[in-house]
Amino acid sequence: MIELMKKLCALPGPSGCEDAVRAFVLKRVKPFADEIRTDAIGNVMVFRKGRKALDRPVAVCAHMDEVGVIIKKITEDGMLKFGFVGGVDPRVVIGRPVRFGDVPGVIGIKAVHLTTAAERRTMPKTKNLYIDIGATSRAAAEKLVSLGDYGVFDSAVVEFGDGLIKAKAIDDRVGCAALLRLLEDEPPVDTWFCFTVQEETGLRGAASMAFALDPGFAMVLEGTTAADLAEVEGADAVCRVRGGVVLPFMDGATIYDAALFELLRDACIRRGIPWQTKTRVAGGTDAGRIHRSRAGVRVCAAAAPVRYIHSPSSVAAKADCEAVLAAARAFLEELGGDDE
Repeated sequence: MIELMKKLCALPGPSGCEDAVRAFVLKRVKPFADEIRTDAIGNVMVFRKGRKALDRPVAVCAHMDEVGVIIKKITEDGMLKFGFVGGVDPRVVIGRPVRFGDVPGVIGIKAVHLTTAAERRTMPKTKNLYIDIGATSRAAAEKLVSLGDYGVFDSAVVEFGDGLIKAKAIDDRVGCAALLRLLEDEPPVDTWFCFTVQEETGLRGAASMAFALDPGFAMVLEGTTAADLAEVEGADAVCRVRGGVVLPFMDGATIYDAALFELLRDACIRRGIPWQTKTRVAGGTDAGRIHRSRAGVRVCAAAAPVRYIHSPSSVAAKADCEAVLAAARAFLEELGGDDE
């Protein structure tokens, strides 16, 4: 699964422009799918018949999109003014390389030597940043890029340390990789494997997916914020890298189904899958839209803890990523009455 995740993280796929990831997914799922649907917003929904059918279908979901940038203005001297696609902290992007297709660039800001003491004490604003693509004028820049072009962080995938991996877009290519691996085996129950779009900009793809499929149960596979940094103590760490799969009971968008949370927790315990939960209620996942669809959907989630999430260099533990896959497999086994 880790090699698959590496390939997915290397692909560009900002919210609203998930084309490369979608093409990869469609090619990969074709040999295993009983049915494949795509919709107008760009979701991919893959059905695989299982050993057992339930009254309402099961959906296991992960989002294809990542945070990125979008060009809003080209200046007379060929610099690009931009906005963020999704939630990005401007502090983590200064000096970082980005890419618009084959066009590389660097995110810049006024040099520290030219700032005032007051400016150095405040968080930089997006309007004060720019992207330098090496153009000498607006006309030269317009030969390379256009207003509305999407860009992504240009960041290598690297394994380092004691079982860690660094990459952009671990949120949520870890979930996509787990879905693709799950699809390779006959599931215990009839299952829709759903690759959604535009999660980072408001859980948008999940809304149309859930309406179309009307699942009885849904599981969301994600990457979630880990703040287990130097000198961070107790609950402020939220969750910990190398601590196992994260099973949330609540976040900023969802109160997860209590019975499903317990079922998933107990399934992990019985199978020896390392797990943890979040110690702060924050963030949100596609479950925030899914659980409110139609007459309601019972939801649970499993996530990999990720340091420096939504940055060019997110960090996760390979073992935690594998535990996400194991937890998802355990969930389907429990729904199918398969008590291994």
